[in-house]
Amino acid sequence: MDHENGYIDRIEETLIASILGAMTVITFANVVMRYGFNQNILWALELTVFLFGWLVLLGASYAVKKGAHLGVDIVINILPPKPRRIMGLVAVAVCIGFSFLLLKGAWDYWANFANLPGTEGRWFPLGFEDKYRDKGWYEVNDIPHPAVLGWMETVFNEGEDYEKLPRMLPYAVLPLSMALMFYRFLQAGWFLWIGKIDRVVASHEVEDELQEVREQMKEAD
Repeated sequence: MDHENGYIDRIEETLIASILGAMTVITFANVVMRYGFNQNILWALELTVFLFGWLVLLGASYAVKKGAHLGVDIVINILPPKPRRIMGLVAVAVCIGFSFLLLKGAWDYWANFANLPGTEGRWFPLGFEDKYRDKGWYEVNDIPHPAVLGWMETVFNEGEDYEKLPRMLPYAVLPLSMALMFYRFLQAGWFLWIGKIDRVVASHEVEDELQEVREQMKEAD
């Protein structure tokens, strides 16, 4: 199981690093074209914005798994183990409920762009829509549709050509990231239940950095 988790971690880390690298390359190339050749890569800004959205949303779910979200643990630290575990279970239950609502909202927003039905019900899914408007023909503003994705025209656009990238692709990160976040909170809840962890988040980046500074100062003295 740990080996499988390590493999999944590497996939997530590689994807996040690749997105960050792509953003850097695209932005750098656009700056060179603008100031070096007085031209502009028209689709660069929009693609960078979409990539940044993917980076943030996928990074948020990955941070849940790593316990890297910031948390206030002043109360938790003074509690004995059993009450601490109970508070952790309450907190993770709230997070699971919230991420489930986010998942429903994300699916409902994205589904019609992929010619799929959204869910019925205001807060919880009560089934799928019987009538909905296909929006598979919606495109982004600037990013050209690559030829390698030509098959999407038959599947989602009744054979009509896409001039720009269909919105379903960049927007797909919404249900994907929320599903991952929901899963990560379920995973954290299970680890709390079996006693593997005692809190949902435990990021102490500031404390770690301060400790590192103190050590450096001691070495300098």
